[in-house]
Order: sequence, then structure tokens, then C-alpha cells
Amino acid sequence: MKISQHNIDDLNATITLNIEKADYEPRLKKSLNEHRRKADIKGFRPGMAPMSLVEKMYGKSALLDEVQNIISENLDRYVEENKLHLLGEPLPNEDERQQIDWDAPGDMEFKFDIGIAPNIDIKFTDKDKIPYYKITITEGDRNKYTESVLQQHGKLVDADTAGEDDFIKATLTQGEYAIEDGYISLKTIQDEKLKKPFLNKKAGDELDVDVKKTFTNETDLAALLKVKKEELAKFEPVFHIKITEVKRFAPAELNQDLYDRIFGKDEVKSQEEFNGKVDAHLTNEYAQESEYRFTVDAREKALEKAKLKLPESFLKRWLLYVNEGKFTAEQVDRDFNFFADDLCWQMICGYLTKTQELKVTEEDMYAHALKMARYQFSMYGIHNVPDDRLEHYAKTVLTNEKEVKRIYEKATEEKVIAHIRSAVTLDEKEITSEKLKKLYEKK
Repeated sequence: MKISQHNIDDLNATITLNIEKADYEPRLKKSLNEHRRKADIKGFRPGMAPMSLVEKMYGKSALLDEVQNIISENLDRYVEENKLHLLGEPLPNEDERQQIDWDAPGDMEFKFDIGIAPNIDIKFTDKDKIPYYKITITEGDRNKYTESVLQQHGKLVDADTAGEDDFIKATLTQGEYAIEDGYISLKTIQDEKLKKPFLNKKAGDELDVDVKKTFTNETDLAALLKVKKEELAKFEPVFHIKITEVKRFAPAELNQDLYDRIFGKDEVKSQEEFNGKVDAHLTNEYAQESEYRFTVDAREKALEKAKLKLPESFLKRWLLYVNEGKFTAEQVDRDFNFFADDLCWQMICGYLTKTQELKVTEEDMYAHALKMARYQFSMYGIHNVPDDRLEHYAKTVLTNEKEVKRIYEKATEEKVIAHIRSAVTLDEKEITSEKLKKLYEKK
């Protein structure tokens, strides 16, 4: 068994494996003896079938398996012993592939292309400047957030006549079939001509409607008629509709009832105190946004400083190979730069984690899980979650192997970002949330 390596350049190489008969014949013999021992062949007791018959039945597949095992074992050993830092996995060379007669095999040669990770040498100092954006709260921010709170806690109220975005409660009939309390959202009717017959209607009004033209989404129509989608075909298009109620969404009002619902009994007693809570929430939200933006800019600075080159052609082949059928070559070409940046950032994080001895502790993992829990609750508008509930959620998340891996990666990235922050000079700038959004649009 001989293995050799031919370096094409700093990032690409070919590994050649020369496998002789003496390498695979003992393994093949052992495999065929095992097949003979276990095989249930008609006319023969277990383990007593002629070896010639066993070879005929299992010889080629057993040979393929053993050769594949030899390749895998020796490739892995070669990579480990030579301390090769590979990107992706070795791929069969497409240009110099030996044609092997598996019915009469002799010595064999296999060539594999490998992509080699570039060397990394990156160091941050106070000469490196990275912007840090402090987001100022504007009156527009306060108004926008307050409006979202009022919308979130709004409710449906009675309306005299139906408007563009209102809701109608009705009885729908077709022959003997009747649906009580059918719920129609006029906002979902896209065709203005089909919506028009409903407008300005009031409770007690009746009309005939082609529901299949009016409600083109089959899921919505099935919900309206209270049947499964497969049953829609049994109905004629036109239903007679009698309106029983007209409802309109009304935002909540800023009053004590709303304050108590959001913050707890008597925690907030005036609009001034409510505004203070809004500012506190926005301050916290914008602080997180500032941190996220710093992460984006620090990552960009790191990629710029490292200037890592990748074996691009090899990696594109590898991406197509490992995602067989999921992506086309055109899609890989289109999105390769995003993949390359992510890969380079992962390598930089690994390098800094090792050279700066950055450790992720159990406490770090738990703190990140808590942060994630708090964020997820806030996304649903729940801001005053008791500590014991947050702690229970965090502990539950840390029992999920997939989530633990994701949290570890995020916690590691946070360590790297914290290291970069401590080493560089922060170029602090005040900015509004609107202007910060425009920075992302420019990217």
C-alpha cells in the first residue's frame, strides 16, 4: 500500500493511493468466510456451502466494501499523520480515474482531490478602528412602538357597515347545506370588484356570492365552509350569504386597564410612566441592535484583515457533491461568496479561540440560553417573564443536543467578538434607527 501527495498549489493537492492485491486479499478472504458462515443458501447447511458459490454470490460486493474500507482508513490516517487541515472532504479525481475490472481485479490506483485550508495570521490592535453605533431614540420611534402595542392589544368591535378591512360574520347556505357563524375577512379579498358587493353592507343584509372566485385560497375557503379542502369540489360556486354581524378591529386605548394588562396591576399609572417604559424597552432593544451591528462590522474587519484565499473550484465541486440534487451549479456559483465569507469567519473564530485561549464555560452557555429565552418571549410581546420561568426555559433548551451545538457556536462567536472589542479602538457614532437600516440596505 503506497500513498503519495502531489501539491498543485498552496490550496489544492491530489492524494494517490496504490492498492496492491496483498492489501485487500486477506480482508476479502475473511469477509467471504464470514458470508459463508452466516449465509442461508438452499441445499446447504449453514457454513457448509462451497466457497466457489459464496464467491459467485458475494465476491464483487465484498471486494467493493473492503477496497472502500481500505481507502477510507488510509485516507483518514494519512490526513491525520501529515496534519493536513482540509476544507470539505476528499473528492475522487475526475481527470485521471483508473478503469478497474472488478471481475478480475489486480493492483488498483485511486486519486483524490483535496482542498487545503489557508494559513491564518491575524492580530487586532488599537490601530484597528471599528465603528460602534449608539442609536438615539426619536419621537418617531416612541410613536411607532406605542402604535404597535396598541395594535397588539386591540380587539374587534361592532361596526354599523362593512369597510375595506372589516370582518363579517354570516350564515352561508346552498340548498339544504348551511354554515352558521361563517367568518369573512374582507382584507383577504384581493379583487376589488369581488370585494365591492360586501362594502357598506350591515347586519341583516343578504347577497349571493361566488365563493370560489372570491376566496381563491383553498385553505381559507375550506375554513369558511367548515370542511376539508378535498370536499370543496362537492359545492357549487354560489352561496347565499346573510350577514349577522359586522366587526372592525380597533386598537387598544392608553388607559389604566391596558397598563395593568401589559405591566401588572398598578405598576404603571400614567402615560408619562408608560412613555418611560417605552424608552426603557427601546433603550434595551437598541443596545442589542448596536451590539449586533458591531458584530457585523467586526466580522467584516476580520475578513478584510485576514484576506484568506480558498480553493474555490474544489469547494464548489464539494458543495455540489454533498448537496447532491439540492442545488444546481448555477445556484452554487451565485451564493458561493456568502458561503466563502461564512467559512472564512468560522476559520478566523477557530484561530482566535485557540491562540487567545478563549474558553466557553457552562456559565456562558446558560447565560446565552437565558438571553435567547428572553428574546424569544419579547418577540411575542411578552416582556415581564418571571425569572423562574426564564430559567426553566433555558435549562430545557440546554437538554436539546441540536440547540446546545447552536448555542455553543453563538457563545464562541461572542467570545471572539468580545476579544476583538477589547483589542481595537471603537469609533463611536450616534445614529438613528432609520439611518442604521439604510446602512444595511447599502450592503
